Amino acid sequence: MAMTPQAPPAAPLVPAAPEVFVNRIFAIKTTSKQERTVADNILKSIDTKATDVKVTAIIVPNELKGYVLVETPEKMNRIEQLVELIPHARKVISGETSLAEVGHFLIPKPVVAGIEEGTIVELIAGPFKGEKAVVKRVDAAKEEITVELYESVVPIPITVRGDNVRVVEKFSDR
Repeated sequence: MAMTPQAPPAAPLVPAAPEVFVNRIFAIKTTSKQERTVADNILKSIDTKATDVKVTAIIVPNELKGYVLVETPEKMNRIEQLVELIPHARKVISGETSLAEVGHFLIPKPVVAGIEEGTIVELIAGPFKGEKAVVKRVDAAKEEITVELYESVVPIPITVRGDNVRVVEKFSDR
């Protein structure tokens, strides 16, 4: 009996695992109120090939004054070299941070957070700009609030976007 060569078994149809690459997140100390400028200058230096440092993401959280977060596969000494090129960037904070530590900066907060019924607000945009009002209803899903003008003779409910008001006085048990 003659043996016929058999074809090797077919490879399973499983997709190849994606490349794993470990990024680090570094905090860069900046001059006060120059966070956005530093982030823009880092981006510009990468775009114009002034540096060969690889940067995956640049984060400028509003809550973190004086710092810019940079996500990169590079080591700390390479980020320190980048910081030397950037005006208003002071230094790289020792060590790296994890995504778990900075993840809360990536989740936007609703503009109506902290506003509740009874809060006194000032309208900062629209036809009633500068008027004070009392919050009557908060719609967090639409990010809108319904207010009644504070000094109005006839209370008329007005619905405005949550970012068009500034809180003057928080509601308290009066």
